[in-house]
Amino acid sequence: MQTSALPDLAHTATKPVHWLATAAAMAGVVALAGLLQPRTATATATAPEKRTTTPVAAPDPATVDFPLECGGAGTTVAKQAPGDLDGDGRPETVAVVHCDAGSGTPPSGIYVLTQRSGAAPRVVATLVDPADRKTVGEFAVREGRVSATLLGYSSLEVPRCCPDQEEQATWRWRGNAFVRTSGDLARGV
Repeated sequence: MQTSALPDLAHTATKPVHWLATAAAMAGVVALAGLLQPRTATATATAPEKRTTTPVAAPDPATVDFPLECGGAGTTVAKQAPGDLDGDGRPETVAVVHCDAGSGTPPSGIYVLTQRSGAAPRVVATLVDPADRKTVGEFAVREGRVSATLLGYSSLEVPRCCPDQEEQATWRWRGNAFVRTSGDLARGV
Protein backbone atom coordinates (compact mmCIF):
# COMPACT_ATOMS: atom_id res chain seq x y z
CA MET A 1 0.00 0.00 0.00
CA GLN A 2 1.30 3.39 -0.89
CA THR A 3 1.11 6.13 1.70
CA SER A 4 0.04 9.66 0.85
CA ALA A 5 2.56 12.44 1.04
CA LEU A 6 -0.26 14.86 1.91
CA PRO A 7 -1.21 15.65 5.50
CA ASP A 8 -4.47 14.18 6.86
CA LEU A 9 -7.40 16.51 6.21
CA ALA A 10 -9.84 17.25 9.01
CA HIS A 11 -12.94 16.38 6.99
CA THR A 12 -11.71 12.90 6.14
CA ALA A 13 -11.89 11.78 9.74
CA THR A 14 -15.60 12.15 10.57
CA LYS A 15 -16.82 12.12 14.11
CA PRO A 16 -20.38 11.52 15.43
CA VAL A 17 -20.88 15.26 15.86
CA HIS A 18 -20.42 15.74 12.12
CA TRP A 19 -23.16 13.18 11.38
CA LEU A 20 -25.51 14.83 13.87
CA ALA A 21 -24.94 18.27 12.32
CA THR A 22 -25.63 16.91 8.80
CA ALA A 23 -28.81 15.12 9.96
CA ALA A 24 -30.06 18.27 11.71
CA ALA A 25 -29.42 20.38 8.61
CA MET A 26 -31.29 17.89 6.38
CA ALA A 27 -34.23 17.77 8.81
CA GLY A 28 -34.35 21.58 8.74
CA VAL A 29 -34.45 21.63 4.89
CA VAL A 30 -37.25 19.04 4.77
CA ALA A 31 -39.28 20.92 7.40
CA LEU A 32 -38.82 24.23 5.59
CA ALA A 33 -39.87 22.65 2.27
CA GLY A 34 -43.02 21.35 3.93
CA LEU A 35 -43.92 24.80 5.21
CA LEU A 36 -43.31 26.52 1.88
CA GLN A 37 -45.51 24.26 -0.26
CA PRO A 38 -48.43 25.82 -2.18
CA ARG A 39 -51.94 25.56 -0.83
CA THR A 40 -53.88 22.44 -1.67
CA ALA A 41 -55.37 22.80 -5.15
CA THR A 42 -59.13 22.56 -5.48
CA ALA A 43 -61.03 22.17 -8.75
CA THR A 44 -64.36 23.91 -8.97
CA ALA A 45 -66.16 24.86 -12.13
CA THR A 46 -67.20 28.42 -12.70
CA ALA A 47 -70.77 29.03 -13.80
CA PRO A 48 -70.19 28.86 -17.61
CA GLU A 49 -68.25 25.59 -17.28
CA LYS A 50 -70.83 23.70 -15.21
CA ARG A 51 -72.61 20.94 -17.12
CA THR A 52 -75.64 19.04 -16.02
CA THR A 53 -74.54 15.84 -14.34
CA THR A 54 -77.94 14.26 -14.76
CA PRO A 55 -78.19 12.71 -18.22
CA VAL A 56 -80.75 14.43 -20.39
CA ALA A 57 -82.98 12.16 -22.44
CA ALA A 58 -83.12 12.66 -26.19
CA PRO A 59 -86.50 13.81 -27.56
CA ASP A 60 -89.00 11.01 -28.22
CA PRO A 61 -90.21 11.10 -31.85
CA ALA A 62 -93.38 9.18 -30.92
CA THR A 63 -94.79 12.39 -29.41
CA VAL A 64 -94.08 14.71 -32.38
CA ASP A 65 -96.41 15.83 -35.17
CA PHE A 66 -94.26 15.65 -38.31
CA PRO A 67 -94.90 17.95 -41.29
CA LEU A 68 -96.12 15.13 -43.56
CA GLU A 69 -99.30 15.06 -45.64
CA CYS A 70 -100.42 11.45 -45.31
CA GLY A 71 -104.13 11.81 -46.04
CA GLY A 72 -105.17 10.44 -42.65
CA ALA A 73 -102.92 7.37 -42.94
CA GLY A 74 -100.68 8.40 -40.06
CA THR A 75 -96.90 8.39 -39.89
CA THR A 76 -94.26 5.78 -39.14
CA VAL A 77 -90.94 6.53 -37.46
CA ALA A 78 -88.83 4.02 -39.38
CA LYS A 79 -85.47 4.86 -37.77
CA GLN A 80 -84.19 7.15 -35.07
CA ALA A 81 -80.85 8.01 -33.47
CA PRO A 82 -79.84 10.42 -30.70
CA GLY A 83 -76.78 12.67 -30.72
CA ASP A 84 -75.55 16.08 -29.66
CA LEU A 85 -75.44 17.74 -33.06
CA ASP A 86 -74.94 21.38 -32.04
CA GLY A 87 -72.46 20.85 -29.18
CA ASP A 88 -74.66 22.29 -26.42
CA GLY A 89 -74.47 19.18 -24.23
CA ARG A 90 -78.11 18.21 -24.84
CA PRO A 91 -78.95 15.41 -27.27
CA GLU A 92 -81.12 15.89 -30.32
CA THR A 93 -82.96 13.04 -32.05
CA VAL A 94 -82.81 12.50 -35.79
CA ALA A 95 -85.81 10.58 -37.13
CA VAL A 96 -86.52 8.97 -40.50
CA VAL A 97 -90.28 9.22 -40.99
CA HIS A 98 -92.69 8.26 -43.77
CA CYS A 99 -96.44 7.91 -44.25
CA ASP A 100 -97.92 4.69 -42.89
CA ALA A 101 -98.66 3.12 -46.29
CA GLY A 102 -100.10 -0.36 -46.52
CA SER A 103 -97.86 -1.25 -49.46
CA GLY A 104 -95.22 0.28 -51.70
CA THR A 105 -92.31 2.43 -50.70
CA PRO A 106 -93.49 5.83 -49.51
CA PRO A 107 -90.92 8.66 -49.60
CA SER A 108 -89.14 9.47 -46.34
CA GLY A 109 -88.28 12.64 -44.51
CA ILE A 110 -85.33 13.08 -42.18
CA TYR A 111 -86.11 15.41 -39.29
CA VAL A 112 -84.05 16.81 -36.40
CA LEU A 113 -85.89 17.08 -33.08
CA THR A 114 -84.98 19.05 -29.99
CA GLN A 115 -86.60 19.50 -26.62
CA ARG A 116 -86.14 22.24 -24.06
CA SER A 117 -86.54 21.51 -20.39
CA GLY A 118 -90.21 20.97 -19.60
CA ALA A 119 -91.38 21.53 -23.20
CA ALA A 120 -92.67 19.07 -25.78
CA PRO A 121 -90.23 17.85 -28.46
CA ARG A 122 -90.41 19.68 -31.77
CA VAL A 123 -89.00 19.53 -35.30
CA VAL A 124 -86.22 22.11 -35.75
CA ALA A 125 -84.83 21.04 -39.14
CA THR A 126 -85.80 19.01 -42.19
CA LEU A 127 -82.75 17.39 -43.78
CA VAL A 128 -84.67 15.45 -46.44
CA ASP A 129 -88.14 16.55 -47.49
CA PRO A 130 -90.56 13.78 -48.57
CA ALA A 131 -91.35 15.98 -51.59
CA ASP A 132 -87.86 15.01 -52.86
CA ARG A 133 -89.27 11.47 -53.31
CA LYS A 134 -86.34 9.70 -51.64
CA THR A 135 -86.29 6.72 -49.33
CA VAL A 136 -83.61 6.21 -46.71
CA GLY A 137 -81.39 3.13 -46.62
CA GLU A 138 -78.47 3.22 -44.19
CA PHE A 139 -78.72 5.90 -41.53
CA ALA A 140 -76.47 6.95 -38.63
CA VAL A 141 -75.68 9.76 -36.21
CA ARG A 142 -72.00 9.83 -35.17
CA GLU A 143 -69.63 12.49 -33.87
CA GLY A 144 -72.03 15.36 -34.57
CA ARG A 145 -72.81 14.22 -38.14
CA VAL A 146 -75.93 12.75 -39.69
CA SER A 147 -75.26 10.39 -42.59
CA ALA A 148 -77.72 8.57 -44.80
CA THR A 149 -77.96 6.58 -48.01
CA LEU A 150 -80.72 8.14 -50.09
CA LEU A 151 -82.47 5.99 -52.68
CA GLY A 152 -84.39 7.49 -55.58
CA TYR A 153 -85.72 6.99 -59.11
CA SER A 154 -84.30 8.18 -62.41
CA SER A 155 -87.75 8.48 -64.03
CA LEU A 156 -91.46 7.86 -63.50
CA GLU A 157 -91.17 4.63 -65.50
CA VAL A 158 -89.07 2.99 -62.76
CA PRO A 159 -91.33 0.92 -60.45
CA ARG A 160 -91.73 2.50 -57.01
CA CYS A 161 -90.58 -0.73 -55.38
CA CYS A 162 -87.15 -0.66 -56.95
CA PRO A 163 -85.09 2.54 -56.68
CA ASP A 164 -82.37 2.82 -59.33
CA GLN A 165 -80.37 5.72 -57.88
CA GLU A 166 -78.32 5.94 -54.69
CA GLU A 167 -76.43 8.80 -53.06
CA GLN A 168 -74.53 9.22 -49.82
CA ALA A 169 -75.37 12.37 -47.87
CA THR A 170 -73.89 13.88 -44.71
CA TRP A 171 -75.06 16.87 -42.70
CA ARG A 172 -73.27 18.81 -39.96
CA TRP A 173 -74.37 21.76 -37.83
CA ARG A 174 -72.52 24.93 -38.90
CA GLY A 175 -73.29 28.15 -37.06
CA ASN A 176 -77.07 28.26 -37.17
CA ALA A 177 -78.09 25.65 -39.77
CA PHE A 178 -77.42 22.12 -40.97
CA VAL A 179 -75.16 22.07 -44.00
CA ARG A 180 -74.98 19.17 -46.39
CA THR A 181 -71.28 18.35 -46.60
CA SER A 182 -71.28 15.53 -49.14
CA GLY A 183 -73.41 13.45 -51.43
CA ASP A 184 -74.11 15.63 -54.44
CA LEU A 185 -73.31 12.83 -56.87
CA ALA A 186 -76.00 10.28 -57.69
CA ARG A 187 -75.19 6.93 -59.19
CA GLY A 188 -77.19 4.01 -60.51
CA VAL A 189 -77.89 1.08 -58.24
